[in-house]
Formats: sequence, structure tokens, C-alpha cells
Amino acid sequence: MGKHQKHAKLKLRENDNYAPNEIAFVGTKCDVVSDLVQQVSKKLKNYKLAYFDASHSKNIDELTIETFTYHHEGFLNSTSNRGINKFNQRVQFSQYDYVFINGNHYQGAKQILILDKDKEASVLKRLDQLNNIQFVIKLTEDADFFDFLVENNPLIKNLHCYSINEIDKISKHIENLLKEKIAPIQGLVLAGGKSVRMGKDKGTLNFYGKNQRDVAIELLEKNNLKTYLSVRSAQEIEIEHKITDKFIGLGPFGAICSAFQENPDVAWLVIATDLPFVNDAVIQLLLKHRNPSKAATTIKGKDKQFPEPLITIWEPKSYTLLLNYLAQGYSCPRKVLINSDIEIIEVDDNLIRNINTPEEFKAAHKEIND
Repeated sequence: MGKHQKHAKLKLRENDNYAPNEIAFVGTKCDVVSDLVQQVSKKLKNYKLAYFDASHSKNIDELTIETFTYHHEGFLNSTSNRGINKFNQRVQFSQYDYVFINGNHYQGAKQILILDKDKEASVLKRLDQLNNIQFVIKLTEDADFFDFLVENNPLIKNLHCYSINEIDKISKHIENLLKEKIAPIQGLVLAGGKSVRMGKDKGTLNFYGKNQRDVAIELLEKNNLKTYLSVRSAQEIEIEHKITDKFIGLGPFGAICSAFQENPDVAWLVIATDLPFVNDAVIQLLLKHRNPSKAATTIKGKDKQFPEPLITIWEPKSYTLLLNYLAQGYSCPRKVLINSDIEIIEVDDNLIRNINTPEEFKAAHKEIND
């Protein structure tokens, strides 16, 4: 008998220690780190950023209640009893593009070394934490590498080195690191619906001389997206790249979650098979205006009230949101979009018409082929 496996083998999300993407500032006083983070974050205000630090209060009263005080503009002050746990932090930080860490207190998976000639002992103590230095900042003109740093890493002097006042250059370097982690996009064509109103599988509807699911796959592949067909286990479809629903009975919501379970590190451009008027121009518009800082980039008809979740790029950060809604008993992807921070692109309503009934199919087929 084979070895009993207690847990399903899932693909783990590529996380850093506390967040999907983080960097720690190591080597100088806390107030210098804090000030630098504030200055850099002003330069990178198009991104969602967070700062992870320890409290510097001497005394702390035992909390009998956790408080969450919101300003009417949406700002939050909170006091909480929660301890640090890397799994909970990753959920808490899942919506941020980058988390800056005060390296005096917590260890980051990537580091920026600040050379401060008064902090030799402090850096020596954290030498084993300096295992992935991205670049170096000199606090003063005469600050230099301590001998033990060079012994530990002879190539350290080859790293980019900035002075503390070069905020623009430091910010640009951090922005480039941030851009390196933007998820690649893959395509997902939804063909797992039961097509009750149509009376036949909508993926097999023929508007353009072939199955509409093949038309949709080609549309995405033409834009250089590795594309998968989303199917139910009962469907006998022979195709190399397919994802079978693992979240059963949840329709498109379950299909999107199943794709993220298959690969949580890519963004999924999702398109349904009942949208025959979605053309190459619509797909290119979506790709061009993609905003990876948002949970999703979605299409909305100009005269429609709500966005269309089934012509949407769902970013990796949206997987956490989808599962949170599922935990509350919701399985409507549109509800997730409406209540999340998303990028909306408006197009003519005619381009995103759903074809759900035999009558609608006849009319659309005539329009396309006349």
C-alpha cells in the first residue's frame, strides 16, 4: 500500500514571510527607517503599500476589547490583541502590492541594507537575515561596508548603492522590484455551465463556423495567453489544457476559484462562451488597461449598472477575496467585483451581450453572418 497522504496536495502560493511581496529595511535606527518608508510611499502612491513595524510603546494595558474606529473618510485606528502569525499576516496583507518591513523587528524575505556607521553591532547581530539584499543605501557620505559584510558576501560591493537623499532613485529601484512580481496572465474559457435555457452546451454553439469555445480559446491565444478550458467533471472534452471544477455547483464562481487552486500565482483572464460579440479589440483593451494593483480589471457596458465578471482579469489577490465571500455564503463573482477595489473599462453594450436562449442564438447568428 502507498503511503497515506493526510492532506490534498495543493499548489502553494508564492508568498514571502508575511506577505506575497515584501522588503525589509535593515541597518539603521527605527525612526530613519520609518521616515524613509514615508518618503518612498509618497513617490509610489499608485500602488497599494503597507508598513509592518513593532510598537515602540513601553507599557501596554491588557485589552479586554478590540476597537476599530473609522473616520468617515474611511481611515481606521485599531487596537487589537492579535499576535503575529505568518499565515494570518499573509491574508491580512494579501491586497497589498508591497509590504515594507522594519528589519529591526521582523525578518523580510528581501532586504535593503542601510549603511549606518553607528550600527555595526546591530547589523552583525542580523547578519544571517541579510540573505537576499536588493540594494544598499548610505546614511552618510562616509558610511562604508563593515568588514564582516564583505567577508560574508564578497559580491556585496557590486550592488547598487544610493545615498539616503536620493529618494527618487531609491523609489524607482523599489518600483522596478515591484514590477518584477506582477503576475503573468493566463486565459480561462468558461465552458462548464449546464446551459439550461439554451437546451444545449453553449460552448458548442456555432456562430463562426466552429464551436464557440474554440473561438474563445483562439481569441485569447492570439493575444499570447496560455489558455485553459474550464469544464465540469461530467463533460467529456478532449483538450490538452483544461481545468476541471473542484468547487462543485458554484457555476462561474467555482470555475474561477478552481483556476486559482490550479495556479494561485497567475492572473486569470476569464471569458464566457456565451459572448460571441467579444472581439480582439475588447480583449486588447482589457489587457492594455490592466491594473495589477487592483483586485481585478473588468469590462462594463456603458449603459449597464454593473461590471461583467465573465470578461475580467482576476488578479492573484482576488482569490483571497473570492474565498472570503464564499465563507459568508456568497457565490456571485459580480458581488465580489462591486464591493472590491477594481479597474473598470467601459465599452459599447452590444459587445458584451449574453446569448442564453435559442431565440437569442438565432438572432445573433443572423447578425454575425449577414
